[in-house]
Formats: sequence, C-alpha cells, structure tokens
Amino acid sequence: MIVSRRPAARMARASRRIALAVAIVLALAPIYWLVQMATESQAQVVAKRPSFFPSFSSFGGISHPPANAPVTSWFVNTALVSVGTAILAVLLATVAAFGLSRFRFRGNGPLRFLVLFTQMLPGTLLIVPLYAMITQLNLLDNLVSLVLVDTAFVMPVCLWIIKGSMDSIPRELDEAALVDGSTMLGVLRRVVVPLAVPGIGAAAVIAFFFGWNDFLFANTFMISQDKWPLSKGLDSLIGVYSVPVPLIMAVAVLYCLPPMVFFVLMQRRLVSGLTAGAVKG
Repeated sequence: MIVSRRPAARMARASRRIALAVAIVLALAPIYWLVQMATESQAQVVAKRPSFFPSFSSFGGISHPPANAPVTSWFVNTALVSVGTAILAVLLATVAAFGLSRFRFRGNGPLRFLVLFTQMLPGTLLIVPLYAMITQLNLLDNLVSLVLVDTAFVMPVCLWIIKGSMDSIPRELDEAALVDGSTMLGVLRRVVVPLAVPGIGAAAVIAFFFGWNDFLFANTFMISQDKWPLSKGLDSLIGVYSVPVPLIMAVAVLYCLPPMVFFVLMQRRLVSGLTAGAVKG
C-alpha cells in the first residue's frame, strides 16, 4: 500500500508546484508588461508586432520628460506625504490605542464603535466639507493638507491594529512599572510601545500605502503642478490628443517600485502585527 501511494503523492506535489508556478507567472505578467512597455519607444508601442522583451534603450524618456511633467517633484511630494502620514497617524493612533486599551471609562465601548464607524464613510461624501475646512485653514495647495486629511482617514485603522497588539500585552507589566515609580506615560514609552512594535509597524505600513495611493484628495486640494503627487501627475500625462505610453509606463514603474520594496522589507512585521492581537495573554 505504501508503494502504491508514492506515485499519487508525487503527482499531487507536482500539481501543486505547477499551479504555484502558473499563479506566479500570472501575478508577474502585468508587472513584466509594464516594464516592457516603459522601455520601448512610442513607435514600438503602437507597432503591429510589439516586442516581448525589454530593450532598455530608453526608459520612457524619463530622463528627459516633457517640460510639463516635473516627475522628480511629483516623486518627492508623494514621499513627503506618505512618510508624514505614516508618522502622524502612528503617533496619534498609539496614544489613542493606549488609552482605549488600558483605561476603563464610561463611553469606552461607544467610542470604539464610533472610531470604527468612521470607516463606513467614503471620502467622496466628505470632500466638500473637507475642502471648506482646508480653505478656511489656508492650507489649499499645501502638502500639509494632504498629510492631515490622509491621517484623519487612516488613523482609525491604525488605532485598531495597535490596540489589538496592546491588548495582548499583560497588564501585570504595567503594574510592575507603576510600582517601580513609573508614570503612565513612562509605561507607554518604556513598556508598551517596545512590546507593540509589530502592531505599530503594521499600522505604519498601511498608513504609508494610504498616503502613497491617495488620488481623490490630491486631485481636489493640490492646484500647482509642482506640488502634485505622482498619482495626480500620472493621471495628467494622459492627454486629449496624445498619450505618451512609454512615459506613462515609466512613471508607473517609479510609482509602483517604492511601495513594493517597502512591503518586501516590512512583510514579516506586517503579518506579525496584524495577528498580534489574535491571541491574548
């Protein structure tokens, strides 16, 4: 019986490997085609028989973009907004999560529900009042407005992730630190935050991606071309009478590459942070 099962087991392993290889090819095919189109000229892109192999003769003209496409400025603006959103959202969410996790007060439950309820409101529903608020604060056409608005939208998600991580930390550690003379702020800084690093890292990744992928608020609040993020700049490259496909694809590669690298570097922390609150104690 054991001998008869070996061919079946080998076939099952081979089938799984083939299925995995097909899935990997299907997942990487759009990225490969994106790079291939970015390395071709406009004439090669519209040819009847396009090449299936990147030539790297010119990366979409990215080194000499049109005068109306300050790609470097767009890239820097996107990085500033993403990093600023991640830092501000994590700082605010960490303090709020510590309060919801460690303190029991009247209205704790409804407050947590209210924080979760904010995620049910789409950005398009709030775009008009947000525009009025940004105008009143004289932050229109300012990158600070994007950081503030993106933080407001992503902070509830960060709060719940960090709170789940803090809930898994034993309260006895807090009590021991308080007995040693520490304050609650010291407990947060010296005890809870170091142990909640996986959850904080996961929240930072999500906040970074939210700021990087934002288009709605950038398209609404940013007016000056040199202050656009990459998302709005990439959209502006699609003209009415001409579509520079190689340039668009090259900018798209630049737009996708940093989040992919960031995710690969933070993948373990993201997974461990999202599952940190699954088991308490």
